[in-house]
Amino acid sequence: MKVKKAVIPCGGLGTRFLPVTKAVPKEILPIIDTPVLAYIVDEIVESGIDEIAIVLGSGKDSIREYFTPNRKLERALVNKPELLEAVRRINKNAEIRFYMQPEPRGSGDAVMQARRFTKDEPFIMANGDDLIVAETPVVRQLCDAYDTEPKLIVGVQTVPEESTRMYGIINPTRTDGKKVYCDGITEKPASNPPSLYAALGRYVLTPEIYEYIARTPEAKGEIGLTEAICAMMRDGKVYAYEFDGRRYDMGDKFGAITATVDFALRRPEFGDRLKEYLKSILNA
Repeated sequence: MKVKKAVIPCGGLGTRFLPVTKAVPKEILPIIDTPVLAYIVDEIVESGIDEIAIVLGSGKDSIREYFTPNRKLERALVNKPELLEAVRRINKNAEIRFYMQPEPRGSGDAVMQARRFTKDEPFIMANGDDLIVAETPVVRQLCDAYDTEPKLIVGVQTVPEESTRMYGIINPTRTDGKKVYCDGITEKPASNPPSLYAALGRYVLTPEIYEYIARTPEAKGEIGLTEAICAMMRDGKVYAYEFDGRRYDMGDKFGAITATVDFALRRPEFGDRLKEYLKSILNA
């Protein structure tokens, strides 16, 4: 069965970006003039998927508002065609549905909220604060891998050893090209990581994940997705895939700054001016 749907959990509290996330969801913090979540939706749509579920947490209504047509605003922009087109483009190519996660009870619980949307189909799960820029969208890369071997897939890249303590690190058993077969995930290892393969916010989840999440015990008030995936790994139903792309952690302040600079340098209307400005302050 082809992957035709995607789920984006947006239930986290965004504590790394406080105080602004007290009022503004981290997923719609802008890269210049466009929310990070909009780029993730574009990645999914460009990969050939147009059915998307966004799982909202408490206080995230502005995400729904962003992706909902605003006819009053469109009428006000009737004489500003470029701005009107930009506004209309937001939800032009995807059918977006919203589901609520009443309490922040972990990523496993967030995925469960979309069960009636995905039903018995495989689906993409994309973290709402992981921005990945690639020539071939990462979602497309994972879907192509799924077509060759239809199992649950964890998108990974290698990271420096000193950074492994920040991620879930794959325990590999063997590799076959970009496929990494594995039997577990070590969450944020303090030392001696099992590999340098870090799970970085893109997955193909199979319908079986719901059964495994349902069997996963709650820990500290949360139901973890990683624990359910590890259980599926032990049953031989998972592999990792090393995708190509430049990843920005948009839940991290430095990651957000680097994304903004990189995207701004590529903007034709002021990229050259920014480059000259950066040169001037670096050489001062």
